[in-house]
Amino acid sequence: MDRFENVGVTKTANIYFDGNVTSRSVEFADGSVKTLGIMLPGNYEFGTGKAELMEIQSGLLQWSIVGRNEWQSVAAGGAFNIPADSRFEVRVEEITDYICSFLEES
Repeated sequence: MDRFENVGVTKTANIYFDGNVTSRSVEFADGSVKTLGIMLPGNYEFGTGKAELMEIQSGLLQWSIVGRNEWQSVAAGGAFNIPADSRFEVRVEEITDYICSFLEES
């Protein structure tokens, strides 16, 4: 899907790490939320309350759950899942365009 239809977009950007990571929140009619963002090259650590699906639209990064030291590469077209209530690290190698979906617990 190249386009999201019938959504609400938060006008104010989420800005992290001195502007090296930015995103905007998108809310769908069913109440689900995604963020659409850009990460510049660098190393970043994030925390999450809900489980997340990170879909890489363009770029290249490596990711790992904090403390596991098991790095995996993900490029354009790839994705990875982050468990709820966890912290993860990314090493962004190229400017990366991503979609983060916040997943409902089952």
